[in-house]
Amino acid sequence: MAVPAARRPVAAAVMVAVTFLAAVLFRRSAADVSADGSASPEAPHRRFEYKYSFKGPHLAQPDGSIPFWIHTGNAIPSADQVRITPSLRSQRGSVWTKNKVSFEHWEAEVTFRVSGRSRMGADGLAVWFTSAQGLDGPVYGATDLWNGVGIFFDSFDNDGKKNNPALLVVGNNGKLVYDHQNDGTTQALGTCLRDFRNKPYPVRAKITYYKKTLTVMINNGFTPDKEDYEFCTKVDNMVLPSEGFFGISAATGGLADDHDVLSFLLFRLTEPGQQPPPPESEIPKEEKDKYQEEFQNFQQELDKKKEEFQKEHPDVQGEPIEDLYESVNDREIRQIFEGQNRIHLEIKQLNRQLAMILDEQRRYVSVITDEIAKKGTNAESGQVGMLFIPQLSSVLATQQDVLRNLNELRNSFFESLKQIGSAQHQGQATGMGTYETIQHFNDIKEHLHTVKRDVEHLVQRNNPAEKVVKCPEVPPMPSCLSIVHFTIFIVVQSVLFFCYIMYKSQQEAAAKKFF
Repeated sequence: MAVPAARRPVAAAVMVAVTFLAAVLFRRSAADVSADGSASPEAPHRRFEYKYSFKGPHLAQPDGSIPFWIHTGNAIPSADQVRITPSLRSQRGSVWTKNKVSFEHWEAEVTFRVSGRSRMGADGLAVWFTSAQGLDGPVYGATDLWNGVGIFFDSFDNDGKKNNPALLVVGNNGKLVYDHQNDGTTQALGTCLRDFRNKPYPVRAKITYYKKTLTVMINNGFTPDKEDYEFCTKVDNMVLPSEGFFGISAATGGLADDHDVLSFLLFRLTEPGQQPPPPESEIPKEEKDKYQEEFQNFQQELDKKKEEFQKEHPDVQGEPIEDLYESVNDREIRQIFEGQNRIHLEIKQLNRQLAMILDEQRRYVSVITDEIAKKGTNAESGQVGMLFIPQLSSVLATQQDVLRNLNELRNSFFESLKQIGSAQHQGQATGMGTYETIQHFNDIKEHLHTVKRDVEHLVQRNNPAEKVVKCPEVPPMPSCLSIVHFTIFIVVQSVLFFCYIMYKSQQEAAAKKFF
């Protein structure tokens, strides 16, 4: 389609305006995206608090206690876990921190297992943050009318609505009685359906309280990935006590499960840009004074023991204490000496074997020499002696070669022994590994290779007919079943089967005559 010449400038102006508006809109949208990205909240700073945590492998002390924690009821601490309740009926147990927690923001990671033999379990497990320790009570093994929050892992369906196992977040100001008949659904601030019983891997729950928002993430225990969390529930505008105790409790009823807690890790959360308070500021003044007094008493007792030791051992006074640990150079020298000693023992054993072989060869040479002398004196008695003389002479020459080679081997062994002795003497004198010691080791290695080659050559020379020893070949095994045998077997089996069918039909026909 053609455009008139008068309208071309107007069309060009319209295109320029549209392009300008598109560029302005694109720049504004890019600015909005960048502003949103810069305004995204930063992650808070996490600091691990060991005084309010526990985990294996050394979870419990030899006396059965948990550092910085107390356990009550039927709880059983062990080296790698805390069994809050065993799989017995009507059991209660709990563990609580000894000291109060005064963190404004915190995050707790709980790793646990709930396992039982039956299809349904009871009653469940609870994670607490309350202003007072609920050591024993009807709510999952803890007291009712609590002031704080409880995260309940309910495994029994009390209301019959088939909405269990489930996770509930229930808050209380110290005046509400827990609604057992409805599984606390009327009081729950947040809930999600999650099956946490009999999982292949431990179940993990991450509970975060940050800026008056409680978030619960759950790892269902289907994979070994510890960070495979999924969202469960979130409660906004939740006000918790400024100070409180953390606790874990569990209970069983008519049905029973093993409630095992493998770890409880607590982290203090600090807003970005704020410095966390130093650990010294967290210790109360009374505890700090107590620790200082204990340190001073220990220091005084240590000084007294030092004075008593100096009085009892005046000769040791002022002498430097020897280093109890082995240095790198000492360890290398010790390893070199141990290697030299092993080589020395091996060479001594080879020397003894060579001496025995020499004695045996000398005895053979003497016997052969006597036989040659006897044959020489009795040569006129027959021609048989003349036939054996060349053979005996060749055997005698071979034995002499063997003796000469063995003497050479023995001399080489003596040289190796001398070099090892000189290397050990130099190592003891200098106290450090040197280039000469390494050169001695190389010479010893070459001598041992030479001895090995000479021994192999000697064996091959003395036993030329036994160079290669092969195992006898196994005769080919006949086939387990030939075609003829197989055909005969099929025919016989078919005949027997036909006879059995005929016999069975005759029996049935005879039986029908009576009806």
